Amino acid sequence: MEALGELRAKWNFLMPHLDERQRRLMAAAEARVLGYGGIALVAEASGLSRTTVHKALQELEADGRVRQPGAGRKRVKDKDPELLVALEQLIDPATRGDPMSPLRWTCKSTRQLALVLTEQGHAVSHTVVSELLQELGYSLQGNAKTIEGKQHPDRDAQFQYINRQTKRQLRRKNPAISVDAKKKELAGQYKNGGQEWQPKGKPEPVGTHDFPNPKVGKALPYGVYDMARNEGWVNVGNDHDTASFAVESIRRWWHCMGRKAYPEADCILVCADAGGSNGYRLRLWKWELQQLADETGLKITVCHFPSGTSKWNKIEHRLFAHITMNWRGRPLVSHEVVVNLISATSTRSGLKVKANLDTSEYPLKVKVTDEEYNNIHIKRHKFHGEWNYTISPRNL
Repeated sequence: MEALGELRAKWNFLMPHLDERQRRLMAAAEARVLGYGGIALVAEASGLSRTTVHKALQELEADGRVRQPGAGRKRVKDKDPELLVALEQLIDPATRGDPMSPLRWTCKSTRQLALVLTEQGHAVSHTVVSELLQELGYSLQGNAKTIEGKQHPDRDAQFQYINRQTKRQLRRKNPAISVDAKKKELAGQYKNGGQEWQPKGKPEPVGTHDFPNPKVGKALPYGVYDMARNEGWVNVGNDHDTASFAVESIRRWWHCMGRKAYPEADCILVCADAGGSNGYRLRLWKWELQQLADETGLKITVCHFPSGTSKWNKIEHRLFAHITMNWRGRPLVSHEVVVNLISATSTRSGLKVKANLDTSEYPLKVKVTDEEYNNIHIKRHKFHGEWNYTISPRNL
């Protein structure tokens, strides 16, 4: 019994470090050393069957092969040579797009693939399908946003023009700002994407449905990013995202931040998207900018990014991306919370953000008459005047 206990202790220590073949060879060596009765003793100590120990002794005396050539169960693809061809036809994007394909309108899960293959006469499990897909070089992947659609032929030229205008304004100690409206957010006890550290088992409770609360409404953040000073201003509205709201956001930025930072400025460069509340086709956008120019005495130069290129607007990745990261996993329960979370946004590179709650009303469908529009002091640039223009004060 003492020998059995020592042998069992040895096996308990070594077993986790040995693979299947090493365990068999170890058992065979121990049985050979012990001599008569060694097989039974080793089997009891190691947990291996006596048959396994007998085979291990034969293996120890053989040439080291674990199995004879061709031994063991044949793989499914060897028994069914047409299986891989059938699988590739199902998984191939062109084939799946064929209206006659059995997977035309279904997901390509391994279980669904296994079901269709079985119906075609290739009996296979979903785990085998997964292994075969990996052998064929497939992996689970999401969609990649790489197709930008039809591009304007002067897309890159407009980017270069905006860059030259920005450098020119900064040399003259004038502000160059990037503006845009951030995605509307539901204000209330709603789920917000992302995760935040909380006591284990105590996540922040939110509503099961995202039906807007008419008493609270939505938060409409419109941002102004100062490219030279790495500072942001966000005007949080609760009415409508109109051109009047967009220009009011720029106005509040100038009075709260811009005027102090650029006391010698005579012009503001505004880089904006082609559409939305600051679109280049909007009469109201230009008319409101004229009011701002008259109030401040500043010229306002506007450069629009071509359609479909809003992701290149610096405010998207210099300001909005950091705001989203800062409030991830936190319910935006009120407009005040939205303002406070935006104001607390900062980065290691020195980004500073201020936010303001705008409770003013901005009605929709405001019309600018032909007389009002023709009274705008606008000078269109020679290069794409529809995208690039300067509005001057009328009292100069």
